[in-house]
Amino acid sequence: MDESKTRAERIALKVRKKQRMVRVAMGEEKADLVLKNADYVNVFSDEICHGDIAVAEGLVVGMGEYSGLTEVDMTGKIVAPGFIDAHIHLESSLVSPASFARAVIPHGTTTVITDPHEIANVCGVGGIDYMMAASDGLPVDVHFMLPSCVPAMPFDENGERLTWRDINAYFDHPRVLGLAEMMNYPGVIHGERSTIEKIVVSQAHHKKIDGHAPGLSGRALNAYMSAGVYSDHECDTFDNALEKLRKGQFIMIRDGTAAQNLEALIGLITPRYAHRCMFCTDDKHPADLLEKGHIDYIVRKAIRLGADPIQAIKVASHHAARYFLLNNKGAISPGYLADFAVLDGLESANVTMVFKRGRMVWNGGEVTLNEPRIDPDILSAVTDTFHLPELTEERLCAAKALPLIGMKNGQIVTENLGMAEGVCPERDILKMVVCERHHDTGHVAICYVKGYGLKRGAIAASIAHDSHNIIACGASDRDIALAVNRIRTLRGGLTVAEDGRILAELPLPVAGLITDAPLEQVNAQLENCKRHAFSLGANPGIDPFMTLSFMSLPVIPSLRLTTRGVFDVDHQTFL
Repeated sequence: MDESKTRAERIALKVRKKQRMVRVAMGEEKADLVLKNADYVNVFSDEICHGDIAVAEGLVVGMGEYSGLTEVDMTGKIVAPGFIDAHIHLESSLVSPASFARAVIPHGTTTVITDPHEIANVCGVGGIDYMMAASDGLPVDVHFMLPSCVPAMPFDENGERLTWRDINAYFDHPRVLGLAEMMNYPGVIHGERSTIEKIVVSQAHHKKIDGHAPGLSGRALNAYMSAGVYSDHECDTFDNALEKLRKGQFIMIRDGTAAQNLEALIGLITPRYAHRCMFCTDDKHPADLLEKGHIDYIVRKAIRLGADPIQAIKVASHHAARYFLLNNKGAISPGYLADFAVLDGLESANVTMVFKRGRMVWNGGEVTLNEPRIDPDILSAVTDTFHLPELTEERLCAAKALPLIGMKNGQIVTENLGMAEGVCPERDILKMVVCERHHDTGHVAICYVKGYGLKRGAIAASIAHDSHNIIACGASDRDIALAVNRIRTLRGGLTVAEDGRILAELPLPVAGLITDAPLEQVNAQLENCKRHAFSLGANPGIDPFMTLSFMSLPVIPSLRLTTRGVFDVDHQTFL
């Protein structure tokens, strides 16, 4: 009886709000907010329209002539829908969701779709619970795609394993939109039962399934799509993207810290193809967020590369909203959320003001927000994640020739360079190590790498996609062991070592992936680590930590180092 009464009261409240919105739209009542004299992007007619934008109860209720309790003059500005990042791992920012929100709001981002598979690989559902709690109620809407590949490959030694039964209940959460990037495309095209089960369960909940299939083509692509994968963000050539688009996939054009594909795919941002495209960053490090921007940076870059500004803004907002069925986002229109990115001009596309649900959240100053309260039990599940023995120099001795992995400047793909018999910094041959850190197995795998550039010392990190064991690279066994052991002591982080000393570090105590420290502080520590890495000779053509973090991900061609040895992704076998 009480529950029924409460439901009736909620409905009555919503009815009263809706009735007020109608009165405001009719001009019978003042709006909560009116953006006066606005030139705004009409995503339906591909033009700039003019008029007052009236907002009530957090929604746009009309364009035309209105008066409001609060009025803000938009003369000389362009009002665009709030920007949407269609695919990001928030963990890549190295900070909490609240700190991430503070960083991206000034860039016009009002919605992100995140895949928490980084922290889920460490903590399982505990990681998902943490990210949901830590992102609740922020002035950036954080929606979730559930991790599909935890671990990324069956042989990976990660912290937890998630089956369809583990993630099934989450599909009913209002912020969950579907199944995240299906990286195990070999499992899909070979009909692997546990992989197909997750797709079937997501479809049973009428949810989206995102893809991750670099270079997949022909019949293999047909099989992948037939299983129900609707999008892809791994296209790095126009031809591959166009094949996927022609066959019906949506293309997420990625331009982040680790991979930048916009230049190769700029030809898609035309009236012919753009309606099937979205922007995403995938991974975004602190320096990029602070110095370049977020989705607004991609919009400006697309315009510089020749894209029509209105098309670029639609790709940054409307198209992602349509794909994810966020039916009241991505447009400035009656009934849509009042999420606005106010720009200084259409061509320049610099954000000067941001509104979220009709409330100004940024106007050139500091972003203020309420930090979500996190249950202590949820927090404890992500702060005790290191279980490994101390690494000794003797454990790093290599008594035989080992595979040599070749890095490529500005890319995360690698090449097979045959074998090497030892470290030789003069020839840019270094030792790379991965140490299992979740279950105290003591597993340590070793190979050699070319293209990293160090002349001395070592670098280590507990960010090692996607299993997030400890990965290290160096010219000295002594310094490799020191760098790894320091991370063990810190319970997560990044380290740089030389000649028996730690030169720089960044502690990451939450799952070994993120910290609650402010973004500016984290960026300063990260940049200090990078400076020391470059002083030791790290290749200036790579990001020493971001690039290293992908060297253990066994779903990106060609060779990767896992705790079980070097894996040949192209041939799906260990060397």
